[in-house]
Amino acid sequence: MRTCKNRADMDTRLLEHARIEAPLLCGAMYPCSNPELVAAVSEAGAMGIVQPISLTYVHGYDFRAGLRYIRSLTDKPIGMNALIERSSRRYHQRMEQWVDIALEEGVRFFVTSLGNPRWVVDRVHATGGRVYHDVTEYKWAEKGRDAGVDGLIAVNNQAGGHLGNLDAAALHEALSGMGLPLVCAGGIATPRQFAAALAMGYCGVQMGTRFIATRECRASDAYKQAIIQAQEDDIVTTERITGVPVSVIRTPYIERLGTRAGPLGRWMLRGRHSKHLMRTLYALNSLWRLKRSLMQEDKAGDYWQAGKSAGAIHEIRSASVIVREFALALSRLDAGGDIGAP
Repeated sequence: MRTCKNRADMDTRLLEHARIEAPLLCGAMYPCSNPELVAAVSEAGAMGIVQPISLTYVHGYDFRAGLRYIRSLTDKPIGMNALIERSSRRYHQRMEQWVDIALEEGVRFFVTSLGNPRWVVDRVHATGGRVYHDVTEYKWAEKGRDAGVDGLIAVNNQAGGHLGNLDAAALHEALSGMGLPLVCAGGIATPRQFAAALAMGYCGVQMGTRFIATRECRASDAYKQAIIQAQEDDIVTTERITGVPVSVIRTPYIERLGTRAGPLGRWMLRGRHSKHLMRTLYALNSLWRLKRSLMQEDKAGDYWQAGKSAGAIHEIRSASVIVREFALALSRLDAGGDIGAP
């Protein structure tokens, strides 16, 4: 396994591909990726990633108008997340339109999830852009590589939302032979954890949970306080939200709902075609409930997605300050110091 002990050892491809100063992505989050958060992260020298359903359905923007609003807040690079699973023809057509609009508006960095990214790669590469693909294990990484992606977002078992089965070290070992830059997603909330991921050989990190508990994020105070109060053991995995494992904070609602799909749900999720219907039914319910949980202050009746990094988050801070602190940790490399040093 490649390790990083100084600046000369560091894999800088993410910095080059994303045209950013700090190798840090604010992961696309439904419903928490509001324009102000995306812009603040990018303006500070990292990269905010636009989640199109969050931008349009939750925050109420026409997609192009939303991108232009973000551009009014920062002229630094921003990215876009394309969820490319073909759950329906109409959804796929809408995602194609969003990708084309993003390219027209100057977005050149894309993160793809839940499908074959070939069509996104072809469109983005035609404009000189880059595509990184979310993966949880080798077989999905192999498909992304074969589709021509430029890098991989390695989602480990500490992540919030959809997560993998392997820890960060094991996932890096499984994927490092592919020759693509790897971004660590899951379990990162502090500069020390950031430094540890780079020391493993990752070219950067993607954070979500840490950026929810920020002043720029428009999540409800109840959601933010739930993250601050949560310990690692309060984060549980459920398949009752989207049909695949999702990491959430344990709440009375989650305890009532349970974390396993019922007999009918399990049967439908095993079918080649019925699994898409079942996931759509789950998604319709979860989209509404997550949108509601974004603003409501009563934490007895809903759920919130979060990763185990919540255990290291103890206060609401500015996203800009967080990025600067992570950049400071990186600057130790410029001074010839050990990146793993506290």
